[in-house]
Amino acid sequence: MSAFALANFGGYDGPTLAQNESAFPPSPMAIAAGQDAIARSHLYPDPDWTALRGAIAQAYGVERDMILCGAGSMDLINCTIAAFAGPGAEVLGTSYAYNFAASAAARVGAAYVKAAEYDFIVSIDSILAAVTPATRIVFVCNPGNPTGTRIRNSELLRLRAALRPDVLLMIDQAYGEFDDQDPGQILALVARGDTVVLRTLSKAYGLAGARVGWGLFAPSVAAQVRKIQNSNQVTTPSLAMAVAALEDQAYMRETVARTAGIRDRFAQDLRSAGYHVPESRANFVLIRFAGAAAAEAVEKTLRGAGIIVRSLGGYGLTDCLRATVGPQEMMDRALRILIDMRGD
Repeated sequence: MSAFALANFGGYDGPTLAQNESAFPPSPMAIAAGQDAIARSHLYPDPDWTALRGAIAQAYGVERDMILCGAGSMDLINCTIAAFAGPGAEVLGTSYAYNFAASAAARVGAAYVKAAEYDFIVSIDSILAAVTPATRIVFVCNPGNPTGTRIRNSELLRLRAALRPDVLLMIDQAYGEFDDQDPGQILALVARGDTVVLRTLSKAYGLAGARVGWGLFAPSVAAQVRKIQNSNQVTTPSLAMAVAALEDQAYMRETVARTAGIRDRFAQDLRSAGYHVPESRANFVLIRFAGAAAAEAVEKTLRGAGIIVRSLGGYGLTDCLRATVGPQEMMDRALRILIDMRGD
């Protein structure tokens, strides 16, 4: 576990259900490619991500020249907000959108505004009502983190059609591979010149430790983002692993299916025990408790059993915990504890 993770999880160095990492390792093809690439670590990585862009274009049916890559989608979120927002500007997110966007806005002196979500679901009407003349970026996670919920593509299309042309719509689809909607409609928005779509290989592809993300950008938007980017942030082994992982789509789909199966069984058993668990289209579930004290008691009990979940006070969700899909044995132990505590 990283020093950051150790600090956040009380020094515990063991398996965790808190980090939204994959329960399964990356494709054997990716592991082999990374091992081979280590021998080339004396050379700088390709700053144009040529092979990786080609693999992304092939896997997702997009134009390679519209792709930017980075050290995870966090890198691209940070650079895009820095390029298009600043003092006096507003970045408009939602109640429970990925908190890193708020940090990126603060870094450049922009205000971060939150539109209300309802029952943990993004509301397009709330977003549109919160737009002001100062709004420069609208940031939407679909599926959401930490909620796991999603809205239909048609709602995102409605949002884009209703926004001013000078408002950049940034759609974070870090969990897009877990969503059964056709991504083509959303990716096609980028051609308008006012929309960015972000993805990552940290989740479905199991490359959280390699730090590889990508996004689709119109040329005029990409030009501004690249002025801020450090194009050498994705290492040579990470580039090699990412290309190989993208070329093994069957392995990725199997990982998603296995993860979703564990997730849905866990969620349904919790609902049967009386917990409120929104339907998730990610690799985790959100669990709501009767109050903050109940959530804290469960978190403490799980931690005592060597199972770490994510508390969500930073999102204002003090009555919730988020549990990432992990090894089946750990999920079963967590479930038993949660059911036992529900009956107390």
